[in-house]
Amino acid sequence: METITTEQLKARLNNNDKLHIIDVREPEETALGVIPGAVLIPLMQIPERLDEIPLDQETILVCRSGGRSGKAYDYLQAQGYTNLKNLTGGMLAWDES
Repeated sequence: METITTEQLKARLNNNDKLHIIDVREPEETALGVIPGAVLIPLMQIPERLDEIPLDQETILVCRSGGRSGKAYDYLQAQGYTNLKNLTGGMLAWDES
């Protein structure tokens, strides 16, 4: 599983790199904050919303701590997605950085 740290992601966002960020938390969890530009697709909705996740663009997966986004990573990889990264430590790490 490829990962990205919060520091790396912030640097990429500051450089305006073309990234697709998917937040797989539930809507009520996002009240505590989201990464700018992230699209909310709760983990259980990923299979029915694959058309919203581009195959040809780097996709960063985010959740609270990295567990659910890891499951999303594995699922998407099985569907043929190859340009994926999981945010190490999830939003807990993002909030601390």
